[in-house]
Amino acid sequence: MTDAHAPAGPSTQATDGIHRVRVLLYSDDITTRDAVRAAAGRRPARDVEVVSWHECATAEAVIEAMDAGGVDVAVLDGEAAPTGGLGLCRQLKNEIFRCPPVLVLTGRPQDAWLAGWSLADDAVPHPLDPIAVAEALARLARERVSVG
Repeated sequence: MTDAHAPAGPSTQATDGIHRVRVLLYSDDITTRDAVRAAAGRRPARDVEVVSWHECATAEAVIEAMDAGGVDVAVLDGEAAPTGGLGLCRQLKNEIFRCPPVLVLTGRPQDAWLAGWSLADDAVPHPLDPIAVAEALARLARERVSVG
């Protein structure tokens, strides 16, 4: 993994005020990936549009995609196996210059401290609340645009 990585260009906010983002989604469980995509939809908020989803089922695929750039927000499943999203988040945050914002999915609300340890930008616990997922994704997308 490169340590001087710049994304392939930040998400855009067109003149219409819509933040268009590319989302990387990691979980070894396809039902979790489906639940996240369904919760967020194409428009997690009025001013945020997901233009593409890049789904990964392995940590190696996540690292490869992040190295390639073009990711505006990453969603990592902390319950994924054999590599959990929390440890993977910490690795990405430590190794990627200007790492995109990361939303981690924790096993339960009491695991919020693990999300802090992982350096995640936000966390949503299982079972996934669609409103919480959409709001967190939209908030991180807006932050990415303002930093970009």
